[in-house]
Amino acid sequence: MPPKKPAPRSDELFRSQLDNMIDMEHALVKLAQLIDWLRFDVAYGRFYHEKGRPGLSTQLMTGLRLLKHMEGLSDEAVCARWAENPYYQFFRSEQYFRRKLPLDRSSMTRWRGRIGFDKLELLLAETLRAAMATNAVTPQACERVTVDTTVQTKAVAHPTDSHLLKRGIEWLNRLGRQHDIKLRQSFLRIGRQSRRDVSRLIYGRGHKQAMRWVRNLRTWLGRLDRDIGRKIAGN
Repeated sequence: MPPKKPAPRSDELFRSQLDNMIDMEHALVKLAQLIDWLRFDVAYGRFYHEKGRPGLSTQLMTGLRLLKHMEGLSDEAVCARWAENPYYQFFRSEQYFRRKLPLDRSSMTRWRGRIGFDKLELLLAETLRAAMATNAVTPQACERVTVDTTVQTKAVAHPTDSHLLKRGIEWLNRLGRQHDIKLRQSFLRIGRQSRRDVSRLIYGRGHKQAMRWVRNLRTWLGRLDRDIGRKIAGN
């Protein structure tokens, strides 16, 4: 069922409020004042059933999720920090400091599953609205997305690479066997051995020797190509 408002405690008169304990110029304090928390109550309130146990506060769950992604924390870590960080509690609109989080870590997982990841995009929309309100992000910055793909792995081999040259020798031999072409020399055995020598020497002190093997592989591939070219000329 929908979450209930917390009942006032009898000892609140003797408790110190969070705004008297923390720096009101802190970044989390300013961000908490910019976010429209009632927007989440309206958007996610329909996911609560009318019957059953009272649900957890929508503002608490959305606040924990925002803190989780802002700080790069796991569910366990953000729950542990909430119980000891007054700024985290003020960010979630707590009025007094609480020594214990009123939920279990697994409640965050169940809440995400009930809301759905597509509905959680509202959190991103609200953070962007707050960023634009403070001029931290301009509208032009949201019109274009720049993706850096330089770190993506690509299956590209340089033409002088020893592995590519060895593969060329193997493919020409395979095509020669398929078309019954009798080769003068296959270069398969010495090609494989040269490839192993290159990978063993290329990153050490034998770099010059490894490059000599690469040149030999290129020469053998050229001989094999010319041999096949002479034998299929006019055919």
